Amino acid sequence: MLKTQPKVSTWLVATAVALAVQTALALDVKVGFDKAFDFKAVHTWGWKSDGPGKVIMARTADDDPEAMQKRVDPVLMSEVEAQMTERGLKPATSAPDVFVTYFLLLSTGANAQTIGQFLPGSSVWGLPPFLASTQSLEMMNQGSLVIDLSAKDAVVWRGYAQANVKIGIDAKKREALLREAVRDLLKRYPPKS
Repeated sequence: MLKTQPKVSTWLVATAVALAVQTALALDVKVGFDKAFDFKAVHTWGWKSDGPGKVIMARTADDDPEAMQKRVDPVLMSEVEAQMTERGLKPATSAPDVFVTYFLLLSTGANAQTIGQFLPGSSVWGLPPFLASTQSLEMMNQGSLVIDLSAKDAVVWRGYAQANVKIGIDAKKREALLREAVRDLLKRYPPKS
C-alpha cells in the first residue's frame, strides 16, 4: 500500500498540472497601451459614470444582453476590484487617475471542412470530380472580454481575452472562466515599457 501511494500522488499532481496548463491555454490574451502615457502616476481608479461595462451578444434571436449583464456584472466588478487592489491601485469615487470599462462580446462560431478542400485545382492529381461534402463541423460559443483603462477620455491601456466556450457550460465554470480572463489581463498591468 505504501509503495502505490507515491505513484497515485504523482499521477494526481501531473493531472492537476496538465489541467492547469490546458485551462491557461484556453484563453488568448493580448494587451496594448499608449507608450506616451505615464503609468507610474496612476494611483487611483474608478468605474465610468455611465456604468462598468456593456455586454454585446450575437448568438440567437432570443439573446438578452441585459439579463446577461446582470449575471456577469457582479463577477467582473468584484474580480476587477480585487486585481486593481492587488496592483496597488485604490478605488476613487471622484476624479480617479484612470477609468475602467469592460466589454463582453458573446457570439457563436463555426468551422467546417469539406472533402477535397485542400486539393489544388488541377487535373494532375487524377481525381474524378466529386461533390464537396462536409467531413468536419465544429460549433462553439465564442467569448471575448475587453478591459479598457482610460484617462482624459482616451484609452491608455486595453486588454483583450478570447476563448471558445463549450455550449451548455454550467454557471460555475463560466464564472471561473470570466475571473481567469480578468486575472490574466490585469496581471499584464502596468505595462513593461
